[in-house]
Amino acid sequence: MKKVVVFCVGLLATLYILNPTAGLFEIIPDNLPLVGNLDEAAAVALLLMCLSYFGIDFPNIFKRDKDDEKTINLDKE
Repeated sequence: MKKVVVFCVGLLATLYILNPTAGLFEIIPDNLPLVGNLDEAAAVALLLMCLSYFGIDFPNIFKRDKDDEKTINLDKE
């Protein structure tokens, strides 16, 4: 049941980011200075949390594993 809820939250966050209705359902209007994009930032944060729940870790996607570093160091010697 928890996976279904996390999936639905991720789907809603994705739809909010894509915003197919061109701004019809905006929580905070984008034309407000400094706070206009906070709702999109929150949707991206929710989407990243949902993806990490399912094992897709985008914030750490470009980090090297310890095994990769050992292989690179052995190649240099």
